[in-house]
Amino acid sequence: MRFCALLAVVFLAVPVATYAADPLLAPTPPMGWNSWDSYGQTVNEAQIRANADWMAKHLKKFGWQYVVVDEGWYLKNPASAKPNSFLFAMTSDGRYVPDSLRFRSDEALNSAGFKPLADYIHSLGLKFGIHIIRGIPREAVAKNLPIAASSFHAAEAADKADVCPWNSYNYGVKDNAAGQAYYDSIARLYADWGVDFVKVDCIADHPYKPDEIRMLRAALDKTGRPIVLSLSPGPTARDKGDYIAKHAEMWRISNDVWDHWGPWEGHTWSQGLLAQFGTAAQWADFYVPGHWPDADMLPLGHLGPNAGEGEVRDTKFTRDEQITLMSLWSMFRSPLVMGGDLPSMDEWTTSLLTNPDVIALDQHSRDNHPVVNNEKAIVWTARPESGDGYYVAVFNVSEAEQAVHYEWKDLGLANGDYRLHDLWSGSNKPKAASLDVTLRPHSSALYRVSAVK
Repeated sequence: MRFCALLAVVFLAVPVATYAADPLLAPTPPMGWNSWDSYGQTVNEAQIRANADWMAKHLKKFGWQYVVVDEGWYLKNPASAKPNSFLFAMTSDGRYVPDSLRFRSDEALNSAGFKPLADYIHSLGLKFGIHIIRGIPREAVAKNLPIAASSFHAAEAADKADVCPWNSYNYGVKDNAAGQAYYDSIARLYADWGVDFVKVDCIADHPYKPDEIRMLRAALDKTGRPIVLSLSPGPTARDKGDYIAKHAEMWRISNDVWDHWGPWEGHTWSQGLLAQFGTAAQWADFYVPGHWPDADMLPLGHLGPNAGEGEVRDTKFTRDEQITLMSLWSMFRSPLVMGGDLPSMDEWTTSLLTNPDVIALDQHSRDNHPVVNNEKAIVWTARPESGDGYYVAVFNVSEAEQAVHYEWKDLGLANGDYRLHDLWSGSNKPKAASLDVTLRPHSSALYRVSAVK
């Protein structure tokens, strides 16, 4: 098995770029829950409310806040085995709306779209998000429906030569006045519903659509409502980072991440946890305040009752691998988006999402980068935004138990004695002259270290 993108370099500095875009939309990596991993296209309003209730009760105080309805909320027959037979809920001016049977069966309430659900989520002190596929509905183009609040029609906005290679619902949108008018129209609709977060798919890679990224950001900004823009899927090209960070708060750095360490047979598009180390290292030198490379969702806990891929299951990651995933995501400062079903969470999975020390690393650290990267061990270090000391994460990426030893100078720290606080166990080691830890295969250790004076 090939280890993806192993690096033989040590990152010693993290350049910082700044942009005019307001970083306050996402001053720290967004934290939330997304419906795809557990519900696929079949999610309904009762299920969204149940997950929001659980988040508000158990996770909100730790910083979790976004509740995101993923793909398919506008499908009238989401369980259809034939994608070409999907029926869409759509307005007379060509904009998708929630399916009234799954979201507010009362037609009078459904006329408000997602607003009743968004209002409920806001009442819990949380924020509401939706997923869309970029572009304009092919059905709207076939009927040449008018574009809301404009003199244009759908056919003028559509690029019929551009169809997402893995989702054929829409045509791409032309970079013209009609195309901007269409994106303006859906952005106004989402703002009227009270949407706080929009995840746009088939736009960051295969294919990469810079014009549509710019148009969507402009449309969202015109609404006057602060709406986080998340781009998917990856792997986003590293040399596109500066452009994307001008327009989006989040963008995927990899293909979809599911619960497997190495390759998943028959799923070449799915990124294993092992490969994510190399991908994260490629982005480790990228830092723009308020704009976050995204390592994808956390496929933890119970993936059901209708998993977005594969059979209904509890995560196939071992407990060691689950800690490794959370440690890497947090050391990388990725957005944290839970994929497992929240109401069925067990104590173990809950503990992974409610460790205040690990969350502090993800939300409030700096200079995060790998200092050791080989086929057996990977070590990242970071600094807290305030206070002294360092964070040190050690990962055994091999298939055998190993004793890891490094002098502090090997990690870019001054030699001497350090106190070690284990972020996962809460235990303390008052004095260590070097980094020494024995790790099981695929396991990790995560410390905050401070010099003994």
